Amino acid sequence: MTGHHPPRDSPEQSWERYWDWFAVALFLLLTVDLLTTMGAALIYGLEAETNPIMRWILSQGAATIIATHLAVLLLAAGGFGMLVRYGEGLTGRAADRFRLSFKLWLGLLIAAGLVVYANNLAVIVLGDSLM
Repeated sequence: MTGHHPPRDSPEQSWERYWDWFAVALFLLLTVDLLTTMGAALIYGLEAETNPIMRWILSQGAATIIATHLAVLLLAAGGFGMLVRYGEGLTGRAADRFRLSFKLWLGLLIAAGLVVYANNLAVIVLGDSLM
């Protein structure tokens, strides 16, 4: 008896799913990071932020924070869209390799977002960075 294998996504469905995973990464790296960073800054002050660029952005007020994060979001989505279009044009082994590397890259982005989140929570709860 052969085992049951779930149906494999078509390449189009794969690219749609990659957009979903990219959205998760952006949520972690932009929204969750910003909220936890702001929480730590409220408790410990801006000097607790180790990233000098983020420290400066936070010191500029809400309009700069929002504009910066929207700009990063637009640039990231645009770049991701270009990578997706490139990947959609590939066929055969090149397409398989590109899709595999794309999945690994997305996994690393999500892992980085989770590490940043855990570190920010450590600052908020413990008063010190994990790193």
